[in-house]
Amino acid sequence: MDVSDARKLKALEEENRKLKKLLAETVLDAATLKEILAKNF
Repeated sequence: MDVSDARKLKALEEENRKLKKLLAETVLDAATLKEILAKNF
């Protein structure tokens, strides 16, 4: 693996980390909304 490949890998790992965080936040938001709706009905 050369330097260019290492940089690409690091960028992909960072993007993957951001996407995982975004997914976790979205799942949490959905769970929160379901809980709120369940209490209202």
